[in-house]
Amino acid sequence: MNFRVRPATKEDCKDISRMIMELAVYEKMPDQVEISYKELERDGFSQNPFFECLVAEVLGEHKSKEGFTVVGFALYFYTYSTWRGRSVYLEDLYVMQEFRGNGIGKGLLCKVAEVGRKKECVRLQLSVLDWNTPSRDFYAAKGAQDLTVSEGWHFIRFDGQNLDNLANEAPKD
Repeated sequence: MNFRVRPATKEDCKDISRMIMELAVYEKMPDQVEISYKELERDGFSQNPFFECLVAEVLGEHKSKEGFTVVGFALYFYTYSTWRGRSVYLEDLYVMQEFRGNGIGKGLLCKVAEVGRKKECVRLQLSVLDWNTPSRDFYAAKGAQDLTVSEGWHFIRFDGQNLDNLANEAPKD
């Protein structure tokens, strides 16, 4: 199947938002999605964007059953390792179910790696749910290392009231 991977535009945000919800349903967490395409437009396409995104697009004759031609996305941003330097973090990689197995996921992943290398990133990082064996196997087959066991890293998060509490305890200027 012919497809192309290209940088997302502001006009793609409705499709990206739709696929974020599809991914959340797949990950059994649809109630966790709180943003809409408007936040994606603001946060990804402003003067100082918080993220970058690639989309996979098929030709019109291969559109989805619902009529979509944008059938996958990879949303990523840059981080910095105090040990290694520039890094790219892949927040989400998603391909619509009916288009899986056609190399689209690999194309998106490889393009994120290429973008990162062009920006002199030394690593590509991501997280995968423990039960998501197909994704874990996909990344492992491409050479990814699972640091959970080998290095013992835990993924830690502050949000909501806990984030507010932490921020409220910041030293005053």
